[in-house]
Amino acid sequence: MSRVLNAKPGVSQITRQAVLTALDVLGYERPARLKQRGAGLIGLIVPELENPVVPAFAQVIESTLAQHGYTPVLCTQTPGGVSEDEYVVTLLDQGVAGIVVVSGLHPDTTADHDRYRRLVERRLPLVLVNGYAPGIDAPFISTDDHEAMALAVGHLVQLGHRRIGLAVGPDRFVPSQRKAEGFVRALSSMLDVSPEQASAWVEHSFFSVEGGHATATSLLARGATGIVCGSDLMALGAIRAARRQSTGGVPLSHSVVGCDDSPLVAFTDPPLTTVRQQVQAMGTAAVRALLDAVAGRPVPSTEYVFCPELVVRGSTAAAPTPVPAGVPARR
Repeated sequence: MSRVLNAKPGVSQITRQAVLTALDVLGYERPARLKQRGAGLIGLIVPELENPVVPAFAQVIESTLAQHGYTPVLCTQTPGGVSEDEYVVTLLDQGVAGIVVVSGLHPDTTADHDRYRRLVERRLPLVLVNGYAPGIDAPFISTDDHEAMALAVGHLVQLGHRRIGLAVGPDRFVPSQRKAEGFVRALSSMLDVSPEQASAWVEHSFFSVEGGHATATSLLARGATGIVCGSDLMALGAIRAARRQSTGGVPLSHSVVGCDDSPLVAFTDPPLTTVRQQVQAMGTAAVRALLDAVAGRPVPSTEYVFCPELVVRGSTAAAPTPVPAGVPARR
């Protein structure tokens, strides 16, 4: 430790960074020679880790930061726990060089976004991932939700589905709004129905297994044979609902498409067809933008939109053939 505190050579970057991080986290004052912006910590604020895509983002961002000699301080929010604002105060007290926020309050249209403007006014480098809010002078990293819905709906239409529904999260979130817009646009153009008719097939709930189950139950009761879900967790709930409502389940009676391509969904029963977020590319881009800002290089305050990719697995198949009148269904 003494070699690090006295800035002596012969200490690896990993060891040096570990010692400096320990000082910062424990609240000890760094020696004056070691007090330089960007020499230590980067705040990483994420929501609860229930959604598997969140730890995937965290892992990419953490590993990329480490490759550049920075140590992330992971701040995980939980219901009733430490809030995003409280984490920010703690991170500022620790003298972090910048902050990355993944799926925070910025995509919530009902939230007060002045919290981010105040950080920008402090000249603290800030990058916001998965969600957009106007009027914040910071880079945003997002998935093209409109294209995601075009890919999902197009896949189901090619399989012969004509009654397709969308199970998506609360309408106050920008990603939910964009997914709904993209779904309506894709459905109305591909099946030649009015936007009003397409909108009737959009159901909002929570981005969770339970939310997917509830919305899918409603859509299935209305005759949907294909369901696009706003997240993989919702898709798992939709598959559960389909199994309870039909003898064939998924994909014989109904097809389900998720969003994110979370870890392990390739091994669910059945393996989930989903629209993949480019987590590696997005996480790397977020770190590069942040470190450019930390280094004083200009970073455009704009939204960087990444194109998703359709991954076809076992939860989608050709639309079921209607049973002619008088012909009993197989059991």
